[in-house]
Amino acid sequence: MTTCTALEPDLLEGFREAVGRENVIESPLEVFGYSYDASFLPLDTRTVPQVVVRPRTTAEISRVMVLAHRSRIPVTPRGAASGRTGGSVPLQGGIVLALDRMTSILELDTANMMVSAEPGVRTIDLHDHCARQGLFFPPDPGSWKVSTLGGNIAENAGGMRAVKYGVTRDYVMGLEVVLADGSVLETGGKAVKNVTGYDLTGLFVGSEGTLGIVSRALFRLRPLPKARGVLRVVFRTMDEACAAVQAMLLEGVTPSAAEIMDAACLEAVALARKTSLEAGAGACLILEIDGDGPEALDAQSRRIEAITGQAGRIGFRAAATREETEALWAERRGLSSAVAAMAPNRLGEDISVPRSAFPEVVRRINAISRATGLRIPVFGHAGDGNLHPSVLCDLADPDQAARAHEAVDGIFKAALELGGTLSGEHGIGVSKRPYFAGAVGPVSLEAHRAVKGALDPLWILNPGKIW
Repeated sequence: MTTCTALEPDLLEGFREAVGRENVIESPLEVFGYSYDASFLPLDTRTVPQVVVRPRTTAEISRVMVLAHRSRIPVTPRGAASGRTGGSVPLQGGIVLALDRMTSILELDTANMMVSAEPGVRTIDLHDHCARQGLFFPPDPGSWKVSTLGGNIAENAGGMRAVKYGVTRDYVMGLEVVLADGSVLETGGKAVKNVTGYDLTGLFVGSEGTLGIVSRALFRLRPLPKARGVLRVVFRTMDEACAAVQAMLLEGVTPSAAEIMDAACLEAVALARKTSLEAGAGACLILEIDGDGPEALDAQSRRIEAITGQAGRIGFRAAATREETEALWAERRGLSSAVAAMAPNRLGEDISVPRSAFPEVVRRINAISRATGLRIPVFGHAGDGNLHPSVLCDLADPDQAARAHEAVDGIFKAALELGGTLSGEHGIGVSKRPYFAGAVGPVSLEAHRAVKGALDPLWILNPGKIW
């Protein structure tokens, strides 16, 4: 862990004038709390920021960026710090720009089915606010109770409902972005069709805070489904479970969520919930279906029951009450914690492959587990090919740490060889940075550099991320 020297007094005073003295944090103990996120970055890669600045408005962000640009001070934007790849961890000291005060939902336009909000709004709060008016904001990352909209945009967050409804990028209609020099850019708008110029809105989604700081976002919404149901389907093997999802999609049955868990995950859940495993269970699907009413759900459930029966299921359960529904979802939403409890450390990865390659990449991950002698439970979003292998280890043991990193290397290699990507929703950040150039190729790498250089010529925005 590196500690940087203090900033110049005049610069600090400028920040105090920009956002208010009480919103500039300088205490060494307090700023230390902004040096990490939910990732497992080694201590020697992190740096304690010199100051934390908490703006409340776009104008305040702009004033801070003008000062930072003039002094060439690194700026690391930060939301709820729930990221898994180190995206909000400062690597070069400087300023952490914490957006946790920007928590207003600015407008809910029911006529156009759109909502405008600030970056510090929690995902679940936006969802609930819209739902009260019969509208639906679908992106639901696993951390949606704490994650914020700015972070969702920065990482192009997905979630369990991506199989039917897509990811954050599919809902961003427009952005207000403060650029590195403090200028304010507005992109997109409420017009549903817009091909006037480059897609600058899309450019910022998934850019991990390296191109600009989102200060306001406009999202499109959907009508809220009138009814939802949850199904739990058990199989002997992951191959059978994956085949069942493929068969559903090919037959035009699209669940709103299709979550998959392997045998190790089922064991973790059983231990955490103090229940017993079904005999022969090697994989499980948690499926959510939605529609216009109970009749539509019954029809979907019957079709899924028939399709999964042909795929070899050994267990089928449809939640009959709200309590059963909550219990089934709790099994999936508590999975990360249950898996993490199986070892001192868990390296939770995020890869994405074509749906047809899902069974093969799981087989390769199982082979990596055997070769390294480490358990690697696998769960993920079977409907869109996004899976989360969890390498279980004790990082305090140098031998296990080396084998864990060997396993991670193998997982990324397997994903790329099967036509997949390094990340489906967690981003590149710091932890996947060494693999980025090989994943995108030299021409794409130079295009990325050109875009970065055009929007942030001094390279002060979230330095050390992606590249």
